[in-house]
Amino acid sequence: MKLIFNDQTFSFELLRTMGYAAFGGADIGECLSTAYRIKEGDFESWYEEWLRTAKGLHREADESSKAGNKISARDFYLRASNYFRTAEFFLHGNPEDKRILETWGLSRSTFRQALTLLNHHYENVAIPYEDTELPGYLYLTGNQPGPVLIVHGGYDSTAEELYFQVVISALERGYHCLVFEGPGQGAVIREQRIPFRHDWEAVVTPVVDYLIKRPEVISDKIALMGISLGGYLAPRAAAYEHRLAACIANDGLFSFQVGTIAAGLSEKAGGELDLSLPESEDFIASIMAKDTGIRWGIENGQFTFSAANLEELVHKTEPFTLEGVAEQIQCPVLVCEAEHDHAFAGQPERLYNALKGPKTYMKFTAEDSAEEHCHFGALKLANHRIFTWLDQVLNRD
Repeated sequence: MKLIFNDQTFSFELLRTMGYAAFGGADIGECLSTAYRIKEGDFESWYEEWLRTAKGLHREADESSKAGNKISARDFYLRASNYFRTAEFFLHGNPEDKRILETWGLSRSTFRQALTLLNHHYENVAIPYEDTELPGYLYLTGNQPGPVLIVHGGYDSTAEELYFQVVISALERGYHCLVFEGPGQGAVIREQRIPFRHDWEAVVTPVVDYLIKRPEVISDKIALMGISLGGYLAPRAAAYEHRLAACIANDGLFSFQVGTIAAGLSEKAGGELDLSLPESEDFIASIMAKDTGIRWGIENGQFTFSAANLEELVHKTEPFTLEGVAEQIQCPVLVCEAEHDHAFAGQPERLYNALKGPKTYMKFTAEDSAEEHCHFGALKLANHRIFTWLDQVLNRD
């Protein structure tokens, strides 16, 4: 669906930001008025206008807090956090741009200000991982043992964003929820400079190790959801981490090999591109200048994979396939598909067909108003269907 912008990438990211209105992360008028101020396809204009909106709400939040109006302060902080995240989204073309840490940092700190004003049992957690720690949030429905849903994002989401997308719905349905950021994501790439890795079981296993020690967790009712690129990462982890009771791929992703982008660029060039040649770099730059989706995909990939150029990015993403891996998953898997997914067309079906264990295919359509990537714009419906499936798999009454 098109929203304000003719540019697909801008339209989708607006839908994504505005979609959190259902969970307190946006207000429709704020999003539309911001969008109308943005110059189509201009990354700097996108940054400046969303930052302007976010700062205005942050001021409102601070003033409400000083006046003792905690409810308004909470609401302003939540929306400001989402808008700061949106402002930072297209800045990754220069990994040394100081605005990346500053703006993302404001999104995180503002969200944490809101958390202190929410009626949730939660903890900021640091999960031991190799020689460092992975940041996250553990949200509890109470102090009684219960099922827990682990949630991580994908190529570009943050732990704070996932509060709106999944956590609220999980808590309402009686699930404890652990949200974390791994290599290539959130604070781990921005502060620690640790890039993505394909063997995601090395990331999820320490998370499960952490959870099973918690008295609030029923250890045989731990499920994992991966969103977007997480639709590859989560099934990859489930293939080797057999303590998981269920796995949700939202949306399903069989392979994430940037070589397919390079192949598409070769078609545009009318012949095979040698990515090591300067003239190829010039051609790619000319395409990126015209296509915001390709530009963002390459720039964010180089940022999150710590790749110096497209050639290196292609090499680093080659292992990101579930070929020979998907059939090792033992727990029930839910594979979600969005009918008009601009990012992963055809991928969910490939994953589903490769699975040998218990599996369910869930397609969201334009008739559902849920046809966009990860069902943005219809998250209430998507979460209803996903948690209905999870309740059945975990034998919850």
